[in-house]
Amino acid sequence: MKPSFGETCFRWFNAVFLTLASMTMLFPLLQLLAVSFSSPYAADAKRVMLLPVEFTTASWAHILNKGDLWVSFGITVYITVVGTLISMALSVLTAYPLAQNAFLLRKQVMLGIVITMIFNAPLIPFFLTIKELGMLNSLWSLIIPGAISTFNMIIIRTFFMGLPPELDDSARIDGCHDFRILFQIYLPLSKPVLATVSLFYAVGYWNTFQRAVLFIRDPSLWPLQMKLREYLINPDEAVAANQMIGEFAYNPTTLKAATIIFATVPILLVYPYLQKYFVKGALLGSVKG
Repeated sequence: MKPSFGETCFRWFNAVFLTLASMTMLFPLLQLLAVSFSSPYAADAKRVMLLPVEFTTASWAHILNKGDLWVSFGITVYITVVGTLISMALSVLTAYPLAQNAFLLRKQVMLGIVITMIFNAPLIPFFLTIKELGMLNSLWSLIIPGAISTFNMIIIRTFFMGLPPELDDSARIDGCHDFRILFQIYLPLSKPVLATVSLFYAVGYWNTFQRAVLFIRDPSLWPLQMKLREYLINPDEAVAANQMIGEFAYNPTTLKAATIIFATVPILLVYPYLQKYFVKGALLGSVKG
């Protein structure tokens, strides 16, 4: 059927609006990328827009040769991978029973869980608890306290509750137990929500900062965001070294831009691999009439 004039206008308006909205988010990233490849003089003079001015890779060569930055990068990758796996396991194992009508206390348990979204633990008792558990100066202090998000768990639970009950009933008639139903029926049909929530958790762990400030005192255990903060606040060492050899191939402005891009782009590259699961449609044909 040929779309009406109103539908055509709406589609064009929607396309233009979303394109402009995307550009507002992409422009700062592209501008930082251009600054990181520009000369310090052009960067300080604010002459860099979307393309590098007086192209140079000096800033990138400097930060990529810093061993401590790569150590922090590895720590962040470890936290992200391990933390996401633990968080997804806990979230799924919590959401599944709360989505079952057979669990008589699910409303009371959900109420207790939702309360944690309103009343957060005070900072001082939170810090003392982590200290008493012996997790200070440990990477586990960046994973365990935020291992499960109430919001993300509720998203998974809501998706589970939307699955056809016929699937559950037929599996139980065939003698399947709960774990088999969860891992062989629910999870394969839940790829869209699992991919989305995994990305939420991964981004959260990748951007870990507050807990690192509170619990990590050893600079060798700093995640990437803490190292980024150090470079943004204290760039004088790099500038002094540059001046000692009589070169000005980079300055704090270009170094900051390169470091921000270095810390941002890796997590952005995860999205294309999960994008195909964001389109809901995994249930088509799962229940035969």
